[in-house]
Order: sequence, then C-alpha cells, then structure tokens
Amino acid sequence: MSEKNKKLEFYGGEWMSFIPFIVFLVLILLTTFYFGSISDGALWVPAFMALIIAFFFAKDKQLFADTIISGMASKEAIIPVVCWIFAGVFSRILRSSGLAAGIAGVAGSMGIEGTFFIVISFIASALFATASGTGFGTIAAGMGVLYPAGIALGAHPALLAGAIVSGGAFGDNLAPVSDTTICSATSQNVDVPGVVRSRVKYAAVAGIITIIGIIIVGLGYSGEKSAVSAIAYDPKTLFMLIPVALTIWLAIKSGDIIIATTVGSVISGATAVLAGLIDFVQIDPSQEVTKAALLRVYGSGLDRTVDGVIYSGISSMLQVCILAILLFGSIAVMRAGEGDKKLLNALSSIAKGPKSSEGVVAAMVTILSSLMGLNAPAILTVGASFAKPLSERYSISPYRTANLLDATSCTLCYSLPWTPAIIYTIGFAKDSMHPLTALEVTPFVFYAYGMMAVMIVSIILGIGRNDNLDKAAKKDMETAA
Repeated sequence: MSEKNKKLEFYGGEWMSFIPFIVFLVLILLTTFYFGSISDGALWVPAFMALIIAFFFAKDKQLFADTIISGMASKEAIIPVVCWIFAGVFSRILRSSGLAAGIAGVAGSMGIEGTFFIVISFIASALFATASGTGFGTIAAGMGVLYPAGIALGAHPALLAGAIVSGGAFGDNLAPVSDTTICSATSQNVDVPGVVRSRVKYAAVAGIITIIGIIIVGLGYSGEKSAVSAIAYDPKTLFMLIPVALTIWLAIKSGDIIIATTVGSVISGATAVLAGLIDFVQIDPSQEVTKAALLRVYGSGLDRTVDGVIYSGISSMLQVCILAILLFGSIAVMRAGEGDKKLLNALSSIAKGPKSSEGVVAAMVTILSSLMGLNAPAILTVGASFAKPLSERYSISPYRTANLLDATSCTLCYSLPWTPAIIYTIGFAKDSMHPLTALEVTPFVFYAYGMMAVMIVSIILGIGRNDNLDKAAKKDMETAA
C-alpha cells in the first residue's frame, strides 16, 4: 500500500478521526456563544487547535503530518482559495469605484427600496449563480455591490446578506456547470441536462419559500434609509456596469471564475481609472486621501507602506482562505482515518427500503457537508460508493439520487456559522456601513432551510423517486453492452 493510500490509525478506532471536527465545533460554539466572537482568531485558533489535539490520538505521527500537508496542498483545497482571492480583488474594485451608491441612487429614484430590493437581490443572485455555476462568485458580486446599495435603501442588513447567500446556493444547486451538479450526475452515471430538468421542481419551490420568508421578515423591519436626494453618487459610476456585465458573460461562457474575475478586475480597474473614479497609483500622499487608488505607497524608508484597492481585496479574503486550508487538513485526516467510511457504513445499515434509503443518503451528505463546510467533497464521498448501490438495491431512480446528493449538500453547508460561505459573506460586510456577524446571517439563509424542508417532504411522499427511471435503465443497458 502506497504512503498516500495508507490508513491513518487512531487510538480508539476510526471514529477518532472525527476528533478535528469535534474539537473545532466545540471551540467555535464556545467562542460564539460564551465570548460572543467570530473574529479571525475565534475561527483560526479552533481550526488549528483541532489539528493539534488530533495529533496526540494518531498512532503514526509522521503519517499524520504528511496527511495534513497533502490535504492542505491538494487541488481540492487550493482551487477555492485562488478563486476567493481573485473574486475579492474584483469585488473591492467595484466597491471602491462607488458603483453601489450609483445602483442605490438609481433604484431609489425608481421607488425600489427595503424589502423589495432584497427580493430583487435574491432573484438577481440566483440568476447569476445559475448562469455561472459559482455560489462563492455570486456572494462576492452580491456583497460587493448589492449589499451596500441595499443598506442605503433601508434593507434589513442580515436579511439582505442571507438573500444573497441564498441566491448563491440556488445557483450552485441548479446550474448545469456547477461542480455539485457535475459531481452528483457523474457519480450516478446520468446526464447533466436530465438531472437539471428533474431538479427544477425542488429548486423552484425552495426559491418561492425563500421569497415568502424575505417578504414576511422584511415587512416587519423598519430600517433607516437615505433619502434619494441624499444618496450622493457620481453618474460615471454606472460605467462600472460594463465590466460587471462582461464578467458575468465570461463566467457563463467559460464556467471559470478565475478567468472571469481576472478579465473583470483588469477591465473594471481600467474603467474606474479612466472615468476618474479611482486613481491608478498614489505615492506619498501628503494630505488626507479623498479618492481610492489601485496602488498606494506612503511613508519613508523601512516604514514605507504599500496598500490600496488591490491589497484590500486580497486581505479581505485572508480569513476565509486560512480557515479553508486548515479545514482541508481536518478533512484529509478524517478520510485517511476512514471515519467517513465508518459513518456511512453505520448510516447505510439503517436503510431498509426506498424511503429510509433516501433519508440515509440525505443524512450522509448533510452531515458531511456541514462538518466540512464544503459540498462537492461530501457528494464525492457519498455518491458512487454508498448512494449508488443503495439506489440500485431499492430501485430508486439515479436522477432522484443525484438530486438528493446535490440538493441536501446546498443546505446547511451554506448557512451554518462556521462554514466558509458565511465567513466569506461577513468578510465582505466587515468594512461596510453595517458589519455583520456569522450568527446574524445564519437565520436568514432561507433557501438552505427551504430546500431542506422540500427534500424531507419529497422523501416522505416519494416525490421524484421514479424520475426518468426508464431512461436510466436504458442507459445502463447501453453501458453494459
């Protein structure tokens, strides 16, 4: 057995490979509810201490160390980190250009404000995420532009942030180019278009639930809004909609958020500089700075400091990037210790029929995605090895199984306070007019809870259990032939 595939043994057995997650969650809950903090340290320290404590339970310390390194250095871990950094810079350029104020001013003049603006923000985020296939890219765009505009229009801050995250989850669940859609479909050996068509009914109902929830909560909120005449903005900020539209088009066309945000950052930066909205560079500003700059250098000698919009965009992503890297270390430890297999075997033993099998698959993905804070790895873990055999045993359509995998992975993974989606969201709000905490946003990610309710009801009633069953059987026969 190669070192890479060697099992990591723990004192106490496979269940002990969950130690990193248990320690992390306990410390997160302690810092959240006792100390009332979700700061950088309140997240990084628990994630780091989780690995430190798990170290002493591992029998082979060298293998433990190698496992952490391979997990943190894996392509699975680095891809989202790189995407977040690029999206952070793009979002910061849009924010610094004043585009949010421009949108708020135009929306206010049209009578769009408060709860109505939140509903529009959810729909816009859902459409963007469905087209581009990126939940995190949607959060970056929404929190960078729609969130500050909505605050100026009197929107409920946490409800608005929750609506933007909900839109991201909607698209991640439904988009044909989403990694979750592709992973869930391929794990069950079914076609992506067929899966998406059969998934629309679940996403549509959860989306309607989300809009109803936004309206109910939003109508009971009376926030302060700026008078339309008081929302000062430079009309030239609306030129920034050009790079926004180009970036969205590229995200849809390429399906790659790095390509889209790279071009978007260059075009948006050039547009902002040419329109006079921000400076290209400021060197040794001798007086109070009234305009942002892509690059700013001040001070003298060894005390000279370099910052600016690009720096701020990168640094704003630091929290979620470090947290994700540490969490991938814990994920690697769990996998190497075969704790995930232990959990899935225990749950699969409960499956005694179609209904209980669907419930087990949903529980598997929900638990793992909640622990990991990421959904694609949970789908890959459960999909082919456990969900597919269970579905075949009880004649459940593979399209239905693919939908169970995807839909449930886009629920609590997007709403729990320690997950990268929520930490990513509050990172964008950190320097805004209304900063947020993770606990403020968590209750308002209505799509996550709406989809969870939809899937539970569908399991109880057997809705979709036979979706495209004849088509799946025909494909299996063709594959066998």
